[in-house]
Formats: sequence, structure tokens, C-alpha cells
Amino acid sequence: MSFSLPRFAYKGWLLSFVVLALSMAIVQKSNATGFDTLPKKQFNVLLFTKTAGWHHKSQTEGVKALEGLADKHFFNLIWHEESHYFNDDYLKNVDVVVFLSTTGDILNPKEQAALERFVKAGKGFVGIHSASDTEYDWAWYQKLVGRTFNIHPVIQTGVLSKVPNTHFIGLNHMPQEMLWTDEWYEFGPELTKLNYLLTVDEKSYNPTADWGNNKTGSGMGAFHPISWYHNYDGGRSFYTALGHTNAVYKSEFLTEHIYGGIYWAATGKGLKK
Repeated sequence: MSFSLPRFAYKGWLLSFVVLALSMAIVQKSNATGFDTLPKKQFNVLLFTKTAGWHHKSQTEGVKALEGLADKHFFNLIWHEESHYFNDDYLKNVDVVVFLSTTGDILNPKEQAALERFVKAGKGFVGIHSASDTEYDWAWYQKLVGRTFNIHPVIQTGVLSKVPNTHFIGLNHMPQEMLWTDEWYEFGPELTKLNYLLTVDEKSYNPTADWGNNKTGSGMGAFHPISWYHNYDGGRSFYTALGHTNAVYKSEFLTEHIYGGIYWAATGKGLKK
């Protein structure tokens, strides 16, 4: 014995199902992607982790750490890997864009133009670790970050130091010097005037690197910067090279250092005169 719905009942059921499915999809998409659906907090942060080159396994821990900062410090954070969110309509609700261990060419020309307008409107940018290993053919972005990654030696422990007389709030919890284990980036020349925050002592580790094909490095000498900030093209930019391994994102020294950068990039506050 077989059973089938009358044609009119089947059509009604199918229409109801389609309407319900579309409604659920719209709600899920809104909740997942839009700041306009979130409660009002002190500022909104877009976390971006797209990679077109090396993919850092520590990105997962980095995302968790930033989500923890959002809960602790009462700001909204939405995480995306899709670059199409870099448009004027979406970015109008964003105060700070964070590039977490991004690599390679990740924005097309329209998306690049949207980020430029975002910064020129007085908004903030935060780059973490390989954000300096990103968009090598986009001169504006390279100046936004401040310096470009060249090479790094193997992961080692080094002596990390605060730059004397810095007044940046993100360092107030850190000792003047400390041992830190990370991937020590060697950078190219300063591309615009930067305010330095952290350095690493090359005498405390071996800075030499040899990647073959004439790609070598020998360090940066007596002054090896690791973190900095600056005002750029109407907006604010903060960068830290720390953040290669999973373990470092469990350190409050790093997470509060990053939050200091986010807070300043979002508000322009936190600098002691």
C-alpha cells in the first residue's frame, strides 16, 4: 500500500519548507557576518586570517586568544577569511581591521581600495606576525605595516626588551627585559616614520638564516625592532612580529600587548604623554 500527499498539500508543504529554510539561512548569515546584529560595545573589530602563501597553524590559537580579548574587554569581534567583506558598506561598521598571520596577495584591487578608504577615514589597522609577509606588490599596504618581512632563522629563545621611554599602554604589564621564544623576523628598511615598542637582542640568539637559492639573512644588527605603531594616511597602524607558535597565544604578555594595539588603533587613546 502506498501513500502520497494530495498535489495541493504537497505544494503547500514544499513552499513552507523553502520559506523556512531561506529564513533560517538569512538569520544565520546575519548573525555570522554582520556587526549590525550585535549588541553595542565599545568598538567593532574585523579579524581577517586569509592566506595565499604559508599558513600558520597557530592562527587557530590566535583567533581563540582574540575572541577571549573581546570577551574580557567588551568589544565586538567577527572573524572572516573571505576578502569580499572588504567593501565600504561592511567596513562602515568596523573600527579596527586585524590581519592575523596573513600571507601573500589576499585582496583584489577593489578590496584594496576599500581598505585604503577605511584607513583614510580615520580608522585603525593591526598587523600580527606575518601581516608583514603580505601584499608585497601593494606599496600603500607596505607603508601601512611599516616594514616588510625578509627572512627568519629557526625558532629560538631571545631577550625581548621594551624600547626605553615608550609610553604605549600595551606594554605597561611587561618587564623591561624578558626571555621569549618565537620566530624572529628580519625586516627590510623603514618605509615611513615609526614609533618602536619592542626589540630583540641578536646576541641572545643566532640570527643567521639560509633558505637556499641565495636567500640568506644575518640579522639586523644592534637595533632589531619587533613591534611598532604610527599614524598613517589619516588612520592608525600597530604591528607586532610576535605570534608564530601556538604556545605564545596563551601568554598574557602577548595578548595584552595585542590588546594595547587594538585599543589604540580603535580609539587613539592609551599613549601617556
